[in-house]
Formats: sequence, C-alpha cells, structure tokens
Amino acid sequence: MASEKVETVIAGNYVEMEREEGDPKLAKSKLSNFFWHGGSVYDACFWIQKYFVVENFILQLIMYLSRGMQVAQVLLTLPYSFSQLGMLSGILFQLFYGLMGSWTAYLISVLYVEYRTRKEREKVDFRNHVIQWFEVLDGLLGKHWRNVGLFFNCTFLLFGSVIQLIACASNIYYINDNLDKRTWTYIFGACCATTVFIPSFHNYRIWSFLGLLMTTYTAWYLTIASLLHGQVEGVKHSGPTKMVLYFTGATNILYTFGGHAVTVEIMHAMWKPQKFKLIYLIATLYVLTLTLPSASAVYWAFGDLLLTHANAFSLLPRTGYRDTAVTLMLIHQFITFGFACTPLYFVWEKFVKVHDTKSLFKRALARLPVVIPIWFLAIIFPFFGPINSTVGSLLVSFTVYIIPALAHMVTFASASARENAVERPPSFLGGWAGLYTVNIFVVVWVLIIGFGFGGWASMLNFIRQVDTFGLFTKCYQCPPHKT
Repeated sequence: MASEKVETVIAGNYVEMEREEGDPKLAKSKLSNFFWHGGSVYDACFWIQKYFVVENFILQLIMYLSRGMQVAQVLLTLPYSFSQLGMLSGILFQLFYGLMGSWTAYLISVLYVEYRTRKEREKVDFRNHVIQWFEVLDGLLGKHWRNVGLFFNCTFLLFGSVIQLIACASNIYYINDNLDKRTWTYIFGACCATTVFIPSFHNYRIWSFLGLLMTTYTAWYLTIASLLHGQVEGVKHSGPTKMVLYFTGATNILYTFGGHAVTVEIMHAMWKPQKFKLIYLIATLYVLTLTLPSASAVYWAFGDLLLTHANAFSLLPRTGYRDTAVTLMLIHQFITFGFACTPLYFVWEKFVKVHDTKSLFKRALARLPVVIPIWFLAIIFPFFGPINSTVGSLLVSFTVYIIPALAHMVTFASASARENAVERPPSFLGGWAGLYTVNIFVVVWVLIIGFGFGGWASMLNFIRQVDTFGLFTKCYQCPPHKT
C-alpha cells in the first residue's frame, strides 16, 4: 500500500509538470516542444502505442535506455584498459562493476523516493525546483552529509565535463589533423558553452535518445572494423604486466559503470522515477552488449599497441564508416557534456539565487562561470585515457559507490526508519541484514581496490603522462610531425 501511494503522488506531480508545457493540440506548442522541451519523444511514443498497441513499459524502457547511455568517451578507452588488464580480467571487471553500478543506482533511487515522499507528506511542491543528490543527503542525514556529497558530486561532474571536451578534441583530430588538439579544445569549448541556454534535463529527451543510437553505431563499428582488419603483424597480448597498469585499467572500468552521478536529476525528469532502478539494470545489460564485444575485438586485433593509443579510433584505418563514428561521437559528447554540466548549473544557480527565475537570459548568464574552469582544465590536461582512470579512482569511487552505500545504511539504521521505509529490500537478499552485507562489501571493495590501489596506480600513470608530454601540450599522442 505504501509503495502504491508513493507512485500515485510522484506520478501525479510529474503529470502536472508535463501539462504545464502547453496545449499539445496547438501546432505552435508541438513545434516548441520538439525543439525546446524534447516532448517529441513522448508524442512519438504515444503515437506508437496508439497505432501499434505497444506496452507503455517498453516505451519507457526505450527512453530510459537512452538516459543510461553515458559511456561514449569510455567506450573508446576500454580497449586501452583491456591492454592493461588482459582479456580475461577486462571481461570479468566489466561484468562485476556493471552489477555493482546497478546496485548503487538502486540505492540512490531508493533514497530519492524516500526523501521525496517525506517532503511531499509535508506538502512541499517540487514543480519549480529540481531535486539534487546533495539535497537528498541533506534532507535525510543532515548538512555534513550534504557538504561531503556536494563536494564529491560537483568535483566529479566538473572533471566529467572536462573529459568530454578532451574526448571531442581527440576524436575530431582523426578527421581533420590540420589543427592540433589544443586548438580543437578551444573550438569545442566554445560550442559546449552553448549548453548554458538549455534549462533542464527535460530538454535532453530526444537528444539523449539519439545519443543511444550514436553510441550503438560506434560500438558495433569498432567491433566489425576490428574483426575485418584482423590482427596486426606480430600482435602481442602481454597484459597484465604491471600492477600500475592493471589497477589503472580496472578503475577506468569502475568509471564506465559509475556514470550515474546525475541519477537524481534524471529521475526528477521522469514519469515514474521509482521505476528507475529496474530500467537502469536493463540499460546496464544493454551497455554490456556494446562494451564487451567492442573492447574485446579491438584488443584482439591490436594487442599491446593499445598501451600507447588510448583512443581506439587512432589505430583503425580512415574510412567513411570511421568518420561517421567519429562525427556521431562528437555529437554524443556534446549531449553528454550538457548532461554532466546541468547539475553543476543547478547548484550554481541555487548558490547565486537565480534558480527560480523564469528569465532564460539571467540563468544562462549566471551559468557561464561554470563553463570557464572546465574549458581551462581541458586545455591543461589533454590526457585522453589516463584522466578517466584518475577521476574514476579518486572521485567516482566515493560519489557513486561509497557515499550511496553508507548513506543508505545510516538512513535506515534505526528500527523505526526500517519499519516506515517506503521501499523495502528485495526478498532474495534476505531482508535488511542481507542488504547491509552487500553495502558493506561494496564500501570495503571500492575503498581498498578502487580508491586505494586504483588511486595509487592512476596517479602514477597520470604523473607519467605529465612528465612525458608536459602541461598545455598541443597534441597529446599525435604523430611526431604533428606535435
């Protein structure tokens, strides 16, 4: 009964939010929704459901799958991780961290529903306010948890945005090498700065769905192109050879399946956010159908060459198919940049007290200080590949794995909290005791393996890149005549 009540309350408010966007019967409103609100995804789904009698769950799954696709730049570095880990460890770590990432996404979704339900029982209205992860921590556990969560989440999203700019410059270079990668970073930094005009995650609906198609194409291009290319002459598959490389590769995979730092904001833009946990698990399984074949095929074809080529595009011959994949990744990374930056925009808007204003110009102007440091950091550290592992070990480990697991245990530590919980643990875990056991395992594993060994290895690898190429390098991992 409790869960049914929650679903009614949350779904009700989301329906109200959607209806505020305008009369769908008006042509002008439909056109506005297509370009501005991304509502065309919903219109298309309703049309498909009406004429083809497709289940609504399947339609939601299609849309939610698109929101789970945040592996664009990591997709290109996973073969690099396989060269560090070896084929067997690479596959096992993907399966293991995919499961662990789905578990912590479940924890975050439970905490979000718990927080929102408590607030709505107090008659709090969220129609003009986007709930964020640090607010969930604040409402459930207090200001100290809020501050810790805010620090790790914002820092992770900051560097996640930096990685998108680095990836853009790295990818476009393989289509046009007349400009060095730093110059391309300037150009794409200016392009990505236009995301300050995109108000919220509602506006990314259709674009995130297209991003799913783009990532799918690229993953299968990498797989098929590598198999058709065949193994290079004298190919070697030496990994793993060094502990530093092994744990660097492992933390890159930790990052791959730890991209749900924007879970709360995405849930807030959904019809029924309490169903996010199931959809995220299905999305993870779909991601594995892309990452496992592509990483395995590229590593099989090129082997140890990947140790010095973090971007998989760099080893494949230039063809129309490769240029298409590069172009699609550039578009997808622009979308992902917006996904990563939007929560930062919200935090900054709330700090400077313009979050509730209806003036798009004021909000966009207030957001610009968020983009500038991201742009600057991408120019300083253009190290595609090593920076993924560093961010994964030092930031993702806490943001996505450790903090949610600890927060869930503390939130439901008391008997009364467990008794009144909106969502109870899955029956197959054996109740609250089983859930706590899994959470403790996650915390210990990630703290020791991800943050401990992973942080040590990633920092050594990152420092080695700085010593080799220096800061502000014009063209990281470019042919000698282009540096």
